[in-house]
Amino acid sequence: MRSMDTNTPQPTEIKLHQKSRLMELVFSDGSRFELSYELLRVYSPSAEVRGHGPGQEVLQVGKGEVDISNLEPVGNYAVQPTFSDGHSTGIYSWDYLFWLGTNRDTLWRQYLERLEEAGASREPGPAPFEQRPKSK
Repeated sequence: MRSMDTNTPQPTEIKLHQKSRLMELVFSDGSRFELSYELLRVYSPSAEVRGHGPGQEVLQVGKGEVDISNLEPVGNYAVQPTFSDGHSTGIYSWDYLFWLGTNRDTLWRQYLERLEEAGASREPGPAPFEQRPKSK
């Protein structure tokens, strides 16, 4: 988990574009980023995605059409989106959002490579057999 960096620019504007599924961020230093909802979802800072330590990350699949249905402010330092697949535990600090924006292209490429290695898809659909929750 990255700690808050007080030198990180603050967002002056956050807009959700539902049609294109993009979060538009404008920061106080003039930086402007567009982050896809899918990128935000698959790089969620939540424990359920990140795991509880290095190497425990859970590859998120089938998120190509995920939407953000709600966006709540968390204090003066973060936002907490609710995604259309029900995921809502990720708290995105300003410095994490800035980091995602700065590294967006690299992160996206790594995500696509990991999907390919796993033989997984961005398209929503049934999860591979071993990823289905076991029935009780």
